[in-house]
Order: sequence, then C-alpha cells, then structure tokens
Amino acid sequence: GTGTGRRGYEEVVAEQQSLARRSIVVQVSSEKSYPELYNYCSRFGAILGAHHYCVRQEEALHYVLLEFAQPEEAAAAIGCGVGNGDLSGVPVRSPFLWFRAAGGKRSAKLATSSAADLPPLQALDGNRQLESRQLQDLLRGAAGIEEQVQLLHEHTRLNGLGVRLRFLAALQVEQALAGMFPAARALPFGSSVNGFGRMGCDLDLILRFDSDTGGGQVGEAPEPSRLVYHTKENLSNGRSQTQRHMEFFGDMLHLFLPGVCHVRRILQARVPIIKYHHEHLHLEVDLSMSNLTGFYMSELLYMFGELDPRVRPLTFSIRRWAQSCGLTNPSPGRWISNFSLTCLVMFFLQQLRQPILPTIGALTKAAQPSDARVTEDGINCTFGRDLERIGFRSRNQSSLSELLLQFFEFYSQFDFHNRAISLNEGRTLQKPDHSAMYIVNPLEQLLNVSKNVSMEECERLRIEVRNAAWVLESEVESAALPGASGEDGEAERQERQEHSWGLLNLFKHPEKPLIRPNMFFKPRMVEVSDLFEQKELSAGGQAAGPSTTSTASPTISYKSSSVRQQVQSIKAATRSELKQVRGSAVQGSAKSNRRSSR
Repeated sequence: GTGTGRRGYEEVVAEQQSLARRSIVVQVSSEKSYPELYNYCSRFGAILGAHHYCVRQEEALHYVLLEFAQPEEAAAAIGCGVGNGDLSGVPVRSPFLWFRAAGGKRSAKLATSSAADLPPLQALDGNRQLESRQLQDLLRGAAGIEEQVQLLHEHTRLNGLGVRLRFLAALQVEQALAGMFPAARALPFGSSVNGFGRMGCDLDLILRFDSDTGGGQVGEAPEPSRLVYHTKENLSNGRSQTQRHMEFFGDMLHLFLPGVCHVRRILQARVPIIKYHHEHLHLEVDLSMSNLTGFYMSELLYMFGELDPRVRPLTFSIRRWAQSCGLTNPSPGRWISNFSLTCLVMFFLQQLRQPILPTIGALTKAAQPSDARVTEDGINCTFGRDLERIGFRSRNQSSLSELLLQFFEFYSQFDFHNRAISLNEGRTLQKPDHSAMYIVNPLEQLLNVSKNVSMEECERLRIEVRNAAWVLESEVESAALPGASGEDGEAERQERQEHSWGLLNLFKHPEKPLIRPNMFFKPRMVEVSDLFEQKELSAGGQAAGPSTTSTASPTISYKSSSVRQQVQSIKAATRSELKQVRGSAVQGSAKSNRRSSR
C-alpha cells in the first residue's frame, strides 16, 4: 500500500512522471564510482537521492539513478552530455548516460575530500530479484501460512526503484518525439502502475499525441484559439494509419534510442504493438497506440488494491500458484492470463457474504462530475475516484489463509460452463456465447476478458483449484494442531524450516522453470487410461504392445485416505458409465441390424 493517507491513482502517476523528469541514469564502472559521480553532477543542482542497480549479462553492468531537486537541473546534466567519439552512431539526447574516466588525478582527490557530506546510496543492487531458493528459505522460516502470504508479497512485489526505472523508459520515448510532437505522452499502464506488479514485470505503454486523458472540463472552458495547425489529412482507414505510424515509431526506436534493442513489430494483432527490450534497464516493453481503457483499467485495479490491505498479498499468492502449476504462461496463447486471473480474485472478493471489495457499479454510482472520463471512441470510464468519499468499509475479518482456501473452494464449485462473471455487478450472469470462460470486460462490457482461454485450459483450472483446495486444507489443518512447547517445540520449528510446508506445498515446482512446447502440442488432459490399471486395459484379448509393457502401472501414493476414496469412487463411476455407453452402443447396433434385415 501507500504511506500515510491513501493517494489517488492519477496523483501517483503524476508524482512518478515528475520524479522521472528530475532523474538521470548513469552507467558507472561500479558502485565505488558513486562519490566521484555525485561530486561531478552536483554542479548541475541539488541531488536529493541516488540508487544503484545492476544489469547482469556476461558480467554485471553498474548504473546509478540520480534524482535532482528540479527538472531543469536534470535537463542541464543531460544537456551537458557529449557524443561518444568512439562509436559511429548518431548521438541522441536521452536520460541514459555513461560516466567516463577523468583525465587527471584532481577529481579523485576532490571525491575523497567531501566524502563526509555524501548522502549514502538509497539502494545497492536495487533491482535484484530474490532467487527461488532464497524465497523458499524465507517462506519456510515463517510463523504460519498468514505470514508466508505476506512475505511472498513483500519480497516479490515491484519496488520503488523498479517503478522509477519504468517511468524513465516512458519519458525516454516521450522526449524522443518531443521535437515534432510536443504534446506526445507515453503513459505506463498495467502492472507497473496498478500496484500488482512483481519484480521483473514487463512495462506496458500507451503512446498518445494529445494531452487529453478523456476527463470532462471542470469549470469554465478556455476560449478556443483562432490559430489552428495545418494538418496533413490522412485518407486511409484508421487501422492501417495506426499500423503505418507504428512502423515508423518502431524504426525510430530501433535506429536511434539508446538501450533499445530486439524491436519486434506485431502490427496485425487486434491492438497493434511494438515490443522491445531495454538493455540499460533489463526490461521488456510493449508500446501501443490504443485508447485509454487500459490506463483506466489499471486505475480500477489500483483502487481495489488500496481499498483493503489483503487484496494484493492474496492476489500475489494465487498468481504464484498459477505460475507454478503452469496455468499461466509468459507467452500469449490459450491459457489464462494474469489479468483474467486477477479478475477472478476480485470477483471472489466481491461475492463473499461479507464482501471485501465493492462492485464496479457501486463505484460508478459514487462518481462526481470531476470523475467523468470518456475515451475518444466513446467508452465510458467514469467511476468514483476518491477512495475516502467512496466510503466502502468491509466488515469481513477473514485471515489471508482462510481467504486463500475459500478462493480455491469457490472456483472448484464454479459453473464456468453456463455462467459469466461480472465485476460490474458482483454476480454471475447467463453466458452470452460459447467461450470456455467468460469474464465481462469491466470497461468495454461487450468484450470477454478471457476469450482466449480454451476448453482444456478452463478444465485444467478446475482440476488445479480442486487439488489446491485439498492441499491447502490439509496444510491449514496441520498448522492448527497444537504445537509442542519447550525443546520439542524448538525441534518442531527446526524441522519445519528444513521441509516444505504451507504455501510451498501449494507451489509444486517453484524451482523448475516451466517448459511447455506451446506452439506445437495441446497440453495433455488426464488420459482416461491413467485412471485404470494396466491389466484391465490389456485384458480385452489383445496383447499389450511394447509401449504399454515398458511403462508398468506406477504405484500411486495418496496424501490422505479421503483422496484415495475420492479417486476410487471416480474410477467406479467411470467404469459404470463406460458399461452403460457400451450397452447402449450394442443395443443401437442391434436395432440398426434389425432394420437393415427388414
């Protein structure tokens, strides 16, 4: 959450944009160069803070982000930059610089003399992600599942430096276009700004060429100017025009912007985007020229996260679980996206007997005239934006571990086949089409957020939430057992630190990266043959082939007797159904034989 008082989304975005305009990023030989860099750059203005981070390639590259008191001071530092005579490229003015070695010895002496009043680095290696082994150890040492959920959130969420660097990447694009398009803005949206981002998440940017964010005029509108820009009329349709513009910006990024590499233009997608990697930030960026609905959707999620302190930690644990069992995937495809999964969490929190989140409809009712927002293509994104005035207070006292279990239980019973999910109304609706999963897009209500999800993936979600509910239930039960005291209690705690428990048993393979041949094969559902013993299958008179004999039936060990009983009853029910199917098939063929003999 935020510090004292809850700040609005637009306030947070404006603050980060202002920080970016007051900052520069300088590549240095190591963090030991900081005193010299500080002394050199102090000539441009007052330095309020400095953060060190690394980008690890073959070797670690070191960078320091310097924050000045005023944007003019940062601009003066950038303006003082010079071209690199050793390289043949075109020098580009940008907030990304490098600090070359001084010619004489004088500067080194100067650096040591003023070391006493040097403010310390606010971060050292500040964008380093926790390795999964360290995270496991951290979670093993927690007092309970509740603390595990909190720790996972605290140690994997996008930190302040990560947010700053993403806004600098946006500013770099803006400044590159500023000569011809002074009103151009690159607006970050998605996980970088909605408070649900984790360390290393991609940056989504919307490129806009007007300063209008769709807000209605409050108060008196200024008199329109009588001087109008000459504008080149474009007679092609809007989509091909956007694609042509995107192609041009893609070329510009690729040819001139320092740090930008691996530029890919994906112009045939529903929303054409340019993807690129920023090597000075170790960051993947997606740039689009779409409408502002993504920006406002990020605002809705930001508000949900601010309304209750349990929302973000719970979402982080559920996302981590989905990632560990392969339900989500970094590449787009037929699996559930992180955004759809987050919508499932928000809906779950809305429909509780004592809701933890209000419906979007309730937020819309709380809107004031100043909250009006309509995109240029007429999509209404108006909802109450003042968290204090909305006045929603939840009376729900459930702990994070209880909510986590309730989430898995809720979706293991959910009728995805017939029901659609509406966050606007906080209830399910009749499904308007045959998509496997239907989540009404909160802002463009004729669209389905999860249209991409296939029938197999939806079924796999149901299987995985059911499994998770079983695992977590036994974990919660064992955590609730009265613990031993004294030396025995200490030994028990020691043993817990050496073994996986709680959340770690939910994240099946946190240390193994997910390898999925996503382009070539469908993910295999549970094979019917896996439910039966080998001998039953080969008992039909045919000898089992070499492939079946080589893989003898594995002995399955069950975590609890109740699971074994459930599996046995599923097998029994399936056998009887198969018999009925065979019986009806035999009867049907007998009837048709009789008809043909007549």
